[in-house]
Amino acid sequence: MKTVLITGASHGIGKACAEKFASLGFNVAVNYKSSKDAAFELCESLCKKGFSAKPYFADVSKEEDVKNMFDAVSRDFSGVDVLINNAGISLVKVINDVSEKEWDEIFSVNAKSAFLCSKAALSHMLENKWGRIINVSSMWGICGASCEVPYSAAKAAVVGFTKALAKELAPSGITVNCVAPGITDTKMNAHLTEAEISDFVKEIPVPRLAAADEIAHCAAFFADEKSSYITGQVLSCDGGYTI
Repeated sequence: MKTVLITGASHGIGKACAEKFASLGFNVAVNYKSSKDAAFELCESLCKKGFSAKPYFADVSKEEDVKNMFDAVSRDFSGVDVLINNAGISLVKVINDVSEKEWDEIFSVNAKSAFLCSKAALSHMLENKWGRIINVSSMWGICGASCEVPYSAAKAAVVGFTKALAKELAPSGITVNCVAPGITDTKMNAHLTEAEISDFVKEIPVPRLAAADEIAHCAAFFADEKSSYITGQVLSCDGGYTI
C-alpha cells in the first residue's frame, strides 16, 4: 500500500485530497500546523470508514519540523510515495502596504515548503525509483492578481520549481507536476463577499467556483500509475479563466 503525505490537509483542497486518496487505497498522512482539531477529526472520520490515516504536526516552512514529520511518517508507513505540496496562505494588500516580513512569510509557506518537503521525500522515492510530487500552485501564479503580488509571485515560483525539478528527477522514475486551481470554494476565500464572488464568476467561462474535490481529482490523475509519462506539467483547473 502506497502512502501519500498532504501538507495543509486539515481544510479545503488538502482535506479533499486526503479523502480522495484514502478512497483510492493510500495510507494518508495528514499534515497540519494550527488546525489540530480539524486534522484529528478528519483522520478519525477516515479511519471509521475503514481507511488508513494519521495526523502529523509540522510547520512546513521550517526544515527541522519537516524532517521530524517525515521521520514519523517513515516509522508509521515506511516512507512517502506521493507528496502533495498543498500548504498555502494568502495576503490581499496593495504592494506599498506589504511588509518585508509578510513577503517572506508568503514565500516561506507557499514556495519554500515545497522545496523542504520535496527534498525530505526524495530518499524514499529515489530508493524505490518511483515517486510522485504534486505541487499546488494557483491560476494567479500564471496570470497574476492585482493586490496579491506576493501570493502570485510565490505561486509562480512553484510553477518554475515544478518544471525544473521534473527535469532533474525524471531519470529516477519520479514525476513532478503542478495543479493550478482557480478560485475555489474553500476557507481561504471566505473573506470574499457574495457580490465579489458574483462579479468574479461572471469572468469565468464555466461560471462558478471550483469545488475542492475537483482539484483533488487533478492531483489523483497525476498520482496514477498510468500518468508515468507526464511530468513537468501545469494542469489548470480554473473553469477556463486563464485560456
